[in-house]
Amino acid sequence: MKKVLIATNNKGKAKDFEALFKPFGIEVLTLNDIEQDIDVEETGVTFEENAILKAETVSKLLGVMVISDDSGLEIDKLNGAPGVYSARYAGSLKSDEANIEKVLTELQGVPETERTARFRCVLAVAGPNQKTVTFSGSCEGRILTGKRGTNGFGYDPIFYLPQMDRAMAELSPEEKGQISHRGAALQQLKEHLPQLMDSFGDSQ
Repeated sequence: MKKVLIATNNKGKAKDFEALFKPFGIEVLTLNDIEQDIDVEETGVTFEENAILKAETVSKLLGVMVISDDSGLEIDKLNGAPGVYSARYAGSLKSDEANIEKVLTELQGVPETERTARFRCVLAVAGPNQKTVTFSGSCEGRILTGKRGTNGFGYDPIFYLPQMDRAMAELSPEEKGQISHRGAALQQLKEHLPQLMDSFGDSQ
């Protein structure tokens, strides 16, 4: 079975990748499956910079094909925040609950029409002696005034999808994969998957 290493310790992200790669018979590994302790500092100012930084750093360390994802929430009323700081918006502990509470507090009293937002995702694929390639996707919605649903992770419980009339956290993994920012980026990746796997070879 072909394998691909995702440069994350985030179990929620891993589930997203597993759901999308499963039909292709590709086993998804994460940094949790690697014996080495790898922590890449995200110093980029854009999602693309961070995704490339993580993918290339981990690939050089392990000598395998690596896919890195950098994604986050952009809220128009907050001038694009939390943006690249989405995971640590409320502090370095990277607490989903604390991040959600901070966003809800900052948007308190803001009318529904002004709570527009989007999830944005950039995937970077890096490997030994290969040019790094990127794929991106976004998903438009708005921020709710409270949490809905128990699926997903991060800001999913407060991200409302008008076309689905549901919060992201109310979707099944399969539904989320079809509509999410990460799903859109992965759809682009899938179209290039055969040639990428051939050129990079199996990750071990």
